[in-house]
Amino acid sequence: MYIGNQFCVFLSIFLYISGCLGENYDIDDSLGLGQTFDGIGGLSGGGATSRLLVNYEEPYQSQILDYLFKPKFGASLQILKVEIGGDAQTTDGTEPSHMHYEDDENYFRGYEWWLMVEAKKRNPNITLIGLPWAFPGWVGNGKNWPYDFPDITASYVVAWIHGAKKYHDLDIDYIGIWNEKSFNVKYIKLLRYLLDKRGLEKVKIIASDDLWEPITSAVFADKELYDAIEVLGVHYPGTKTVPRALKTGKKLWSSEDYSTFNDNVGGGCWARILNQNYVNGKMTATISWNLVASYYENLPFGRDGIMTANEPWSGNYVVESPVWTTAHTTQFTEPGWTYLQTVGHFTHGGSYVALTDQRGNLSIITETMTHDHSVCIRPPLRPYNVTVQNVTFNLKGTFAFISQLDVWHSKFDFKTDKTVLFQKLDPVKVIGGSFSIELDVDEIYTFTTITNGQRGTYPDPPPSAPFPKSYRDDFNVSGNFSEAPNFADQTGVFEYFTNLTDPGPHVFTLRQVVTQRPITWAADADQTISVIGDYAWHDVMVSCDVYMEAVQTGGVFIAARVDRGGGVIRSTRGVFFWVYADGTYKITNDLRGLAVLAKGSAGTRARTWYTLTLRVQGNYASADLNGYSLWKNAVLLNPLHGWVAIGTSSFQLAQFDNFVIEAE
Repeated sequence: MYIGNQFCVFLSIFLYISGCLGENYDIDDSLGLGQTFDGIGGLSGGGATSRLLVNYEEPYQSQILDYLFKPKFGASLQILKVEIGGDAQTTDGTEPSHMHYEDDENYFRGYEWWLMVEAKKRNPNITLIGLPWAFPGWVGNGKNWPYDFPDITASYVVAWIHGAKKYHDLDIDYIGIWNEKSFNVKYIKLLRYLLDKRGLEKVKIIASDDLWEPITSAVFADKELYDAIEVLGVHYPGTKTVPRALKTGKKLWSSEDYSTFNDNVGGGCWARILNQNYVNGKMTATISWNLVASYYENLPFGRDGIMTANEPWSGNYVVESPVWTTAHTTQFTEPGWTYLQTVGHFTHGGSYVALTDQRGNLSIITETMTHDHSVCIRPPLRPYNVTVQNVTFNLKGTFAFISQLDVWHSKFDFKTDKTVLFQKLDPVKVIGGSFSIELDVDEIYTFTTITNGQRGTYPDPPPSAPFPKSYRDDFNVSGNFSEAPNFADQTGVFEYFTNLTDPGPHVFTLRQVVTQRPITWAADADQTISVIGDYAWHDVMVSCDVYMEAVQTGGVFIAARVDRGGGVIRSTRGVFFWVYADGTYKITNDLRGLAVLAKGSAGTRARTWYTLTLRVQGNYASADLNGYSLWKNAVLLNPLHGWVAIGTSSFQLAQFDNFVIEAE
């Protein structure tokens, strides 16, 4: 419970007589300063996690972006890290590359460019980071490895950095190597050389976006490598570092963290690691995977973002507790502030950090999250205890003359529905350089000289609603993005296409464009697939015009009740209706095409448009080609529900048009 101003004065007189004061903690810069604070951020990508955000209409799209990036409003993020798309599955989908092929460059594909521009509009000082998860197949010359030709890989990454500046006026601040994969010393040195050679000396390298070892040992063993790397970035460190990493003198970052369902336990997880990543591990930046849960919730790690925005069709979004957990730090600090050496753990559980701008401003952030209410998805959290406690902060050094601090408070109440998030309380009076506080469990406090914090708010968005049961897209309006609304590519890349040689009804289509298996990060399927709709759909009709560009070997499909996505896409089941350029058709119960329910002759061939229609109702299904039945009233046992999908039988060019869904 917060102790108000008048009671603080009373305590200053009867402090020790009353016995209600507990432990004392000094906040003192005269002992020297700690590490420079580099910021709190979010990661867009690492699996198409912002896919649905771009389809929101105004004003809801701007409101979501304000809650994430606008200073002194919501999360007020100080870092935005994005995936450098590589045409491959990277957790919840694929993100398109700026270079599908060696002689192909396009810096308007996907949505990461747009997102970085929008973040910069709101916070011109935001730090921008790019990191590849996968690479187009040509980078590895057909091998699933990007380091055999390090000059090609480095040129590919540097081209992305140049494209960000040339086409979007974005200065990338940091670049990574290869997400959670092996690093290559020769490649890192070559990347540094190429960055410098092309006038990008200000772009710093993070390595290796995996574990503390072996990158820490590598920088000790190689002076040139040491000089090439600015930041040692690790993923999910559990707030801990290793002594050798500290001895490098490099910046230490948790360059991917959190990855936890964004309910109040997730908010507690985020609060704990934001403080303890520095207290325990001297990490000066923490980046959440992911930025915003803007992908279908039944994909892997549903709702793991700082906030949720996965219903562009309704306009609904949810400002989750991690937004306000973040605000306790970001609204009262800036990158370039400095941690004090007087940070640590409370005697009875929890932690505190203190930061200063070295111009007289001070922010103290405390958290007393209990074990079960702050469990992160990884790594496992060892048991610990937190109890109610009274503490006194003694402000010393240049802070001894502070007379008052603004107070912001969050209290997670897991027994009733009385959780309070980021509430401004009356300022606390500092009497004789000290103030006292009773800390309950599962609380966050910020005590600060910064007086312009704000709990930003907008009118409630529209209510949540399921995906429309009647949906169609003729792909005739390309909009601002390369992908059609609401399609979530799981393997391959489906982009708007203008067929200038076709004067007929299919000038504007959706085209699958990846023709070579990428250098993968996850287990991409051998087929390409893009899902859409409501995972709960049971009875549905889907129809689509299809066009196979590959002669003889080509094949395309439409599907219903697709039950899996993400890194397990290879094992997806559903009802798949395939037609092939060799004149055959097939109905299968799986994406791999092995569980065949029916097959036969269809008379189909390449470079001709066909209309496919698939109906599933109860335990029965039927399939039509150009209105004629190929398969009728077949018995189905599973799966019972899932998304609708389109795709191809391999990495091949194919087009889709006049897509229709009618669900019951």
